[in-house]
Amino acid sequence: MLRIGVVGVGQRARMATLANQAGVAEVVACADTDPRGRADARELFGPAVVVRERYEDLVKDDLDAVFVLTPDHLHARPARYFLEAGVAVFVDKPLAISLADCDEVLATAARTGSRLYVGHNLRHLPMLRRMRELIDEGAIGRVKSVWCRHFVGHGGDFYFKDWHAERAKTTGLLLQKGAHDIDVIHWLAGGYSRDVVAMGGLTVYGDNPHRRADDPDGRRMGDWYDPAVWPPSRLRDLHLVIDVEDLSMMLTRLDNGVFTSYQQCHFTPDYWRNYTVIGDEGRLENFGDGLDGDDATINVWNRRRSGYRRDADLAVPIARQDLHGGADQALVAEFLRFAADGGPTDTSPVAAREAVAAAAAATTSLRSGATPVAVPVLDPAVARHFEAVS
Repeated sequence: MLRIGVVGVGQRARMATLANQAGVAEVVACADTDPRGRADARELFGPAVVVRERYEDLVKDDLDAVFVLTPDHLHARPARYFLEAGVAVFVDKPLAISLADCDEVLATAARTGSRLYVGHNLRHLPMLRRMRELIDEGAIGRVKSVWCRHFVGHGGDFYFKDWHAERAKTTGLLLQKGAHDIDVIHWLAGGYSRDVVAMGGLTVYGDNPHRRADDPDGRRMGDWYDPAVWPPSRLRDLHLVIDVEDLSMMLTRLDNGVFTSYQQCHFTPDYWRNYTVIGDEGRLENFGDGLDGDDATINVWNRRRSGYRRDADLAVPIARQDLHGGADQALVAEFLRFAADGGPTDTSPVAAREAVAAAAAATTSLRSGATPVAVPVLDPAVARHFEAVS
């Protein structure tokens, strides 16, 4: 039985309940600086769970692995702390909000040999896994370009009423939200971004004068989310500080010559991701993404015809599943196996770092008048460590 700890009992902590598996693992201790988080720990994990205020004190609980589920700007320090202690670490995505913090976490894992896992659950999403299979099967030939449009229809509630709206705690939503999709783009394309350029701005929520007078600490998105409020101008109680963009667009060139684009909008009436992958023998595209019980279909066009045609040469339906399309269950199961036995995983700490690196570079480009920015490469010695253990 793996003894599991949880650092940060907030919005994403319910995912850690999936680690409670008879004969496999049990959450035995949690830490949170917020009294609400400590109370929720007992509700989620039972009255016998040890609850602490300081995550450093969890080393007293003889842990085998730990979930770091704090707000993003607080990921790096506890991740390094437990890696130093020889505890297997799960860090929710994004790995960190700066490239420097990402590289320090990876360097710590390489130096100590402790196991590091990053929670990019979209790699376990059935729709995206099937897209990757179709690419590997040669359905569209060699990948030449990947496009992603992310319609963040609940963006006002999800990202502009708490800490997500502050650069100091996210760098920007192109990183905080976009690292998820950038990792998928890299995965589908088989490479990492090396040159980026981006544009965007705070186009809607910055003009909304209805702000909270206080900080929403202790409150969470579920406390205020109301899907009936529309259009975005009707939202009330936005975060006092809003200095991140609500509309972003980036272009990248990958190290393998593939070109990609990513667009993110936080005020659309619908909420889903659309990925288009173009090869030298066809293209494929998803309609619906299969998240949280939604329908999804992957369409493949690989025969030439004139004009637009709704009917694809191949249509692949994706079965409905809950909890991020079943991705969270698969993600936690893979982490538990990795924490216990090591071995290769479908997620990658290096890929998680590369997603943050590309997003951080794109944010710099966006805020400097669409200046092209080169993406720094990872220390080769650290990269070799992860190649050896993957």
